[in-house]
Amino acid sequence: MLALLMLGVGCREEKPAEPLASLAPPPLPVLSVPSKDAGGEAPAVEASPVEVFGEALPSKALRLELAGESLRLEGETFASRPPAEASRLAERVRGKAVLLVPDADTFLAQTSELLATLRQAAEEVWLRHPDADVAYPLVLRDEEGFREWLAEVAPGKLRIIQRADGFELSTSVGKLPGADPNGPSVPVRGGKQDIATLRRGLGLLKGRFKTAEDICLVPSFGTPLAQAARALSGVYTAPGEPLFDTLCLVYPTPPP
Repeated sequence: MLALLMLGVGCREEKPAEPLASLAPPPLPVLSVPSKDAGGEAPAVEASPVEVFGEALPSKALRLELAGESLRLEGETFASRPPAEASRLAERVRGKAVLLVPDADTFLAQTSELLATLRQAAEEVWLRHPDADVAYPLVLRDEEGFREWLAEVAPGKLRIIQRADGFELSTSVGKLPGADPNGPSVPVRGGKQDIATLRRGLGLLKGRFKTAEDICLVPSFGTPLAQAARALSGVYTAPGEPLFDTLCLVYPTPPP
């Protein structure tokens, strides 16, 4: 009898291991562009008009106006690059909220020293939308800080890569594919940002990464800061209702 039991144990088949493909995360949805509009016609070349959303302007924030290499804070003028000016500006904004108001010709590459100063000294940093009375509270990260954020173990790690040809929506498991798998997730339309499609794509990502709480905007360094502010409207679905709790702006590390 014992020999029969031992024989039975020895002949028991082990359950095969799950194939490795079954352990992979499900693929991201595809952000397709509708083939026809509501009237049954081909989609317009121009980007659809979209309502601007954001937060109400912070009432007690210091207003910092940007004009290329020049800064103006509550009537006082600063140069954006000299170290002595950075120290003077840091003392004026220390522990306070600051509202950045960029002009159309202030590029991200010109603001690296300024944003580094604000990151270290200001209590809060807001970026005003150039076309509406709304603004966006920002967490500022330089390139090293962005790499450290990416290395954190957390689902999603969502970022909007803002390029000249559109927005690439990247995640920890790859980019959100658009109509052209070889192009950006949200290409420009008629030479303009497609904020409506960006908003829809971010909604898809929020549905996939439900616990993701933050998202980073990573503009190319030649992007006007005002264009970055326009992109942040896509994170909102209604006034004061962002898809993600924390908005991060990645800026170029200042030269030593």
